[in-house]
Order: sequence, then C-alpha cells, then structure tokens
Amino acid sequence: MSKLEKAITSIVEVFEECAGTDDDKRKLNNAELSTLIKTQLSSAEFRDKVDQEAVKEALEGIDKNRDGQVSFKEFSQCIAKLSNGYFIKKYGKEKGKGKH
Repeated sequence: MSKLEKAITSIVEVFEECAGTDDDKRKLNNAELSTLIKTQLSSAEFRDKVDQEAVKEALEGIDKNRDGQVSFKEFSQCIAKLSNGYFIKKYGKEKGKGKH
C-alpha cells in the first residue's frame, strides 16, 4: 500500500480500536475519546510538529452536534484539522487567504 493508503487505514483502525470498548462501535464516548487523545495525540514530538492553535481548535470542536459522542465523521474532520496544523507549522499560514 502507498503511504497515503496506510495513513487512511491507520486512522480508521485507531478509531475502531478506541470506539470498541463499549456497545456502540461506531462512536467514541467521552472516556474513549479521552483515552484516544492520551494515547495517540500526546507525544512531545507531535506537539512540536503541529500548530498548537490548530490542535486546540480541532479538539474543542470535535463533537460538532454536541451529543456527547464523536462519530467517525467528526473524528475525521478533527484529523483533517490536525493535518492542517502540521502543514501550517511546517510551511506557515497561507498568505493572501480570502483575497480575490
């Protein structure tokens, strides 16, 4: 598999592993989400590589519909924001964003 294919399957597998601790295997409850963040998003190396404002924004808005659970869609949107935060840290913010 390509790097991107491996990344995609890894994201799904991490979600499945963490969501699989209760009866609803398709959503993360608060405890599962907390475990996922502690085990998968807490290394110093990661923090150094990702814009911290992007991390804060991604994690604060992860439960978009505020139902107390995180669906895979919500989770994948959070991962996209974290990926963007990595890109910003590496290359800086886009200049002229919003200008025509």
